Amino acid sequence: MLAVISPSKTQDFEPAQIDVFTQTRQIEQSQVLVDLLKDKTQGDIASLMSISDKLSKLNFDRFQTFSTPFTLSNAKQALLAFKGDVYNGIDAPSLSLDDFEFAQGHLRMLSGLYGVIRPLDLIQPYRLEMGTKLKNSQGKNLYEFWGDQISQVLNEDES
Repeated sequence: MLAVISPSKTQDFEPAQIDVFTQTRQIEQSQVLVDLLKDKTQGDIASLMSISDKLSKLNFDRFQTFSTPFTLSNAKQALLAFKGDVYNGIDAPSLSLDDFEFAQGHLRMLSGLYGVIRPLDLIQPYRLEMGTKLKNSQGKNLYEFWGDQISQVLNEDES
């Protein structure tokens, strides 16, 4: 059985205390989205995401500096990076390696930028909610961009 949760807007990218990680499986699609967002101005991002000038500047800079490959020096394991009520409840910093291994097999996060994320997948700081109306090659929003890819990955993970 898989538990599926949303990512949080609040993130912590201080270095993690563990060095075990995996790579996101839909990074090519993520790069397509980042390339679209790199072409946006800070004002475009503020309007697109309905966020303040301060947050739009932060996220504009994040998209401009997004780079692969992800390593422990430029990214962090998703379960350790996300902060917020659900993630505070999980208390990832207190988990053992066995706990992380269990979570890796049973927990998924759905991201507007990364698609389906596993707990140990490395991510870089970002803000991109699934409901964002970002025009792309597949349509007018991220739901159309991801299409059935998310359900395909979840079905594969469940089997």
